[in-house]
Amino acid sequence: MSLSVEKLLANPDLHEAIRDQSRALLQVNEETPRLAAVFGTQQRWLLGHLAMGLYFSEVARGNPDPVILMARYLEQVKTLDISSVNTADAFIKEMLVYGIALNGQTSDRRNRPFVPAPQTIAATRRWVLIHLATLDRLDGGRRSELLETDDRYLARLHPQIATRAMSSSPLRTPTQTWSLFTWLNNGGIVMDWMMLGIEQADAELERVPTRVRSVPELAETFRLSRTHLTRKLREAEAIGSVGWEGSRGRSTLWVSRAFLHEYHTTQAVKLAVVDAACEAVGLC
Repeated sequence: MSLSVEKLLANPDLHEAIRDQSRALLQVNEETPRLAAVFGTQQRWLLGHLAMGLYFSEVARGNPDPVILMARYLEQVKTLDISSVNTADAFIKEMLVYGIALNGQTSDRRNRPFVPAPQTIAATRRWVLIHLATLDRLDGGRRSELLETDDRYLARLHPQIATRAMSSSPLRTPTQTWSLFTWLNNGGIVMDWMMLGIEQADAELERVPTRVRSVPELAETFRLSRTHLTRKLREAEAIGSVGWEGSRGRSTLWVSRAFLHEYHTTQAVKLAVVDAACEAVGLC
């Protein structure tokens, strides 16, 4: 039986497991910043996973030359209401410019086929393995070991993850403070960075100190607009989700216990989605 959000939240090791997961994702961002930027906002995260899900579905069907047809991709974007067709089209064009996606081959070029580049496939595999490792840590499973042993699982697993993510309201339309950051470039990484510095012993405080000390430094680290980041932090501050122990932007940033719980809950929702996908393909 797959892990529920409630069961994950009740696990006493969840905070530390998520910290290690965040550390691994931050390492990916550091090693391949341009590729990581594909998933830099909530919308791009959905657009990217949709494309990869379509590609891996073709692989799982045994197609010897799997490609993503632009028309089908844009149709799915519209059906799932992820973005406008123009936004999705521009997203794929950007991926092609930077070599994150490549032009594919079909008998009719009017279909505008494209495929993920090898490094994009490898990065997606790594993203999946990072989350499988978190689940294995929390319940003693062998998901990551099984995937490492038989890589064919990936082509069946990822489309299941993508399908469930696209239909998950908490992931599609996050609430409160989380939603403030999901539309910020690298907003998810910023939250991971903030939460990474929170010790288990501090997690029950009303105001939980983070390792963020400087807005300019944070903006520079993740290649963000300082003005935009400051505005988002002030919006979060206005609803009591974050604050400063001293001078704004020049002292220790704290997050509220409610914001930390919101972060844990969203991560638990994502992990539950991945676990349900694992169960669907027998990776458990």
